[in-house]
Amino acid sequence: MEHKNNFFIGNVIAQKIKTGSSFIFLNLILIIFSISCIFPLVWLLYSSLKSKTDFNADIIHLPIAPTVDNYIDLLSNTDYQILPSILNSFRVTFISVLMIILFGFIVGYILSRVNFWGNKILYLLFLAGMLIPIHTLLVPIYVVFNKTGLSNKWFTLIIPYIAFGLPIAVFLVDGFLKSIPLALEEAAAIDGSSFSRTMFQIMFPICKPILTTVAIIQTFQCWNEFSFALVLLKSQRLFTVPLALTQFSGQFSSDYPRIMAGMIITMLPIIIFYFVFSKYIIEGMVAGAVKG
Repeated sequence: MEHKNNFFIGNVIAQKIKTGSSFIFLNLILIIFSISCIFPLVWLLYSSLKSKTDFNADIIHLPIAPTVDNYIDLLSNTDYQILPSILNSFRVTFISVLMIILFGFIVGYILSRVNFWGNKILYLLFLAGMLIPIHTLLVPIYVVFNKTGLSNKWFTLIIPYIAFGLPIAVFLVDGFLKSIPLALEEAAAIDGSSFSRTMFQIMFPICKPILTTVAIIQTFQCWNEFSFALVLLKSQRLFTVPLALTQFSGQFSSDYPRIMAGMIITMLPIIIFYFVFSKYIIEGMVAGAVKG
């Protein structure tokens, strides 16, 4: 009996050691991955505080004499158009995301709640919009915009951003609404609520979590989009953030510390957006995980 007890205790200890070793190993892997994600951001920050000569001497070491000259030069020199580009990106992103949320909710609600001829066909067309790589349409859109005079305007990017943002918005709203019972709308109809009032005053607030998800996805997408901005915009005064950053690369050399300072400046609005709306971002990311 004593031998059996010792054997059992030995197995328990071995299992705990094995479990503890696995736990340490998994955490070590996660720590390594976390460092690999965080270090580039830290490197970006302290490299932006170097001079070009200091950076070229050694790209890894900490700045010997930290300087904010890169930031001062970027913000004071109108040739770089950093602040105007941030304003352009904010305007395009705000209007695009607002329209995507509005139209995405309306279309998603109608497809989810209204049975009409062509409902399934229309849904499949929006679904196809998620499957087609948007960059395959760069040339056709460039030709159409040039022929119609829509290129190189302040609203130029808003049109394709809304068009390519709607499919995912419609898909998410439609799926979210299907988890909500019809009894809620039927009760509102019995109380005399109109279709539009039910849609906007009752269902729209209920869809806040999934609409938050749509806003998060499209905000980052519109803010960081580069290809359409490069093809459709020619005037420097209309440049968005990604285009403005390309001005720091010359034919033979690049001022990397200045580029990194520009990246830090242009990242700040998105970072502020994340911290201000972090609560809603977390709620939006888990929207639809549990039926409402």
